[in-house]
Amino acid sequence: MAGTIDPNDAMVVAFSKLGTTGVSDAMDRLGLGGQVLGVKPVGRDFTLCGRAFTVRNEPMTAGHKGESVGDYIDDVPVGGVVVIDNGGRMDATVWGDILTIMADRNHLGGTVINGVCRDSDRAMKLNYPIFSRGTYMRTGKDRVRADAYNEPVSLGEVRVVPGDLILGDGDGIVVVASEHEEAVLAAAKEIEEAEERIRNEIAKGGRLDAAREKFKYHSLQSRQ
Repeated sequence: MAGTIDPNDAMVVAFSKLGTTGVSDAMDRLGLGGQVLGVKPVGRDFTLCGRAFTVRNEPMTAGHKGESVGDYIDDVPVGGVVVIDNGGRMDATVWGDILTIMADRNHLGGTVINGVCRDSDRAMKLNYPIFSRGTYMRTGKDRVRADAYNEPVSLGEVRVVPGDLILGDGDGIVVVASEHEEAVLAAAKEIEEAEERIRNEIAKGGRLDAAREKFKYHSLQSRQ
């Protein structure tokens, strides 16, 4: 259940073939952050890969009632991943049924929320990937408002800059800054290829310790 991938972005296409675990290990090797804690897919089979279109929300204040938190949706490019920073707030949703329908219709890559979503059954029916800190039915209308678009935002401990590469699967979300994409991609490919060789070796009946030694498993994620 993957979101739309931009076929014209070679780096996005390349990362879409990897898993978050290999990319996370590559980041560890390179001494980079980017592993998002606590944001999980609404559907276990959801995957996404694309460039971040960021939205920052803030609590509603006097004089701002009735404002929308979703009118930006038609400005997100095909394959773009909507990254919403609602400060990790768990009691007011910033994504629901209508936004899911629009995002699916517009062929977006998916949605990642530092907060919660609702109407999750629609995402499941449309196979539209949403990653969030949970689901909750309480509306964000008159409680939060969109404050800024395409500015740096936070997914908890991880900073997201517009255009950063976002990769998500059943194990969570990783954020790869544009200046590190090539190094992370190369390291992740090397790690995943070594692990595949280990799997093939033990499938033939070999010892795990011998296979790990042969393919240098214990140094794959070590800082270099």
